[in-house]
Order: sequence, then C-alpha cells, then structure tokens
Amino acid sequence: MSSATVNGGEAGGGMDMDIEAAAVQAPTPAATNTVPFAQKPNFKPLKAHEISDGQTQFRKVPVPPHRYTPLKKAWMEIYTPIYEHMKIDIRMNLKARRVELKTRQDTPDVSNLQKCADFVHAFMLGFDVIDAVALLRLDELYAESFEIKDVKTLRGEHLSRAIGRLSGKGGKTKFAIENATKTRIVIADTKIHILGSFSNIKVARDSLCSLILGSPAGKVYSKLRAVTARMAERF
Repeated sequence: MSSATVNGGEAGGGMDMDIEAAAVQAPTPAATNTVPFAQKPNFKPLKAHEISDGQTQFRKVPVPPHRYTPLKKAWMEIYTPIYEHMKIDIRMNLKARRVELKTRQDTPDVSNLQKCADFVHAFMLGFDVIDAVALLRLDELYAESFEIKDVKTLRGEHLSRAIGRLSGKGGKTKFAIENATKTRIVIADTKIHILGSFSNIKVARDSLCSLILGSPAGKVYSKLRAVTARMAERF
C-alpha cells in the first residue's frame, strides 16, 4: 500500500510538472500579438533660424566718434570673418552711426551673432582686429573694462602720473603685463580695457591696480613673475 501510494505520488508529481512546463512553453494569444518596440526617433538638428521660430535676431553696436576713421580703414578685415566664416549679415548704418548684425538662413549657430557683436565691440574699445578676432574663435575670452577712479580717486598731475606708471616708458610696463598674463590691454585716457580669459584678466587687473595705487614697476614685476609661475605649475 505504501509503495502504491509512493508510486502514485510520484506519478502525480510528474503530471503536475508536465502541466506546468506545458503552461510555460505554450504561447499565449496575447504574447503572439505583441507589438515590437518603436524605434528611437531620429530628429535632424534645428537650424539657427528654426530655433528662434524663424525670427531674425539683431545686434547693434554703436560706433564712438574717435573709432569712426579706424573702422573705415579696417572694414574689410572685420567684414570678411563675420560674413564668410560666421555666416552673419553685417552693415554700417551711417545715419545712426552704428554697426548692425543679423542672422541668416544658413547661420550654423545662434551664438555666432553674440560672438560677432563682442568682436565688433572689442574693436570699438580700441583693440586691434588681429587681437579681437580671437573672440570669434575661442569661447572663454572676455573683454573687461574699468576706470582709474574705480580704484583710487586721483586728479590733476596725480592722475597723469598714474597713467604713466600703467604704460611705462615706451609702453614697456603695459607690454610686460600683456606678455606675462597672455592678455591685451588698452589704456584709453582714464579707462582701461582688458581682453583675455577670466583668470588671466584677474591677474592683469591686480597688477594694474597695484600700479594705480602707487606701487613701483619693479615690485609689480616680481609679484607678476611669482603669480605666472604658479599658474604655469597649475596647468
């Protein structure tokens, strides 16, 4: 009796396993009708005029009176990289005395418009075209401006001497700061403009501020050498 029961139990267990296997293997009607996953959509990149909903974007850069003649002479050097390489329309509005820029249908990137505006603005501040054109090629360049009176209030001969300390004999001090910090500096009366990367502008500005406050050029040079050596080690 016990053996029959055991055999019966084994047979029953085997039948249960076969039923379960059949249930697993048998495809359900729902499984046969499954829809394959939709492929990942592949959208074409939007063009510049499509990003702005087809609207043309403008920038206007005013031309100060003392930069009108230099702009005439260097117009083709400014026009060529903006129109041909950056694909931005540019014109000089003689009545309003400002340079006007706008995007085109074939402008590859919307940010090109702002880069071109920064390039033209840098030229108006007094930078050479060769230096200012770097704003079109590199993203991490900026132009920063400040006045001598922002650092220290100086009048009369004190102001003249401070400007003289900034430039040095024959521009020697200014060139030394430019070469050490990889920046470009324009000293226009009491206004100072610096073109370069963020960290380099900070080093150049600190050196110029020290000169304005009365530090001798030799002391500024030695401090500048130490700072630039530290920056070179960091990189």
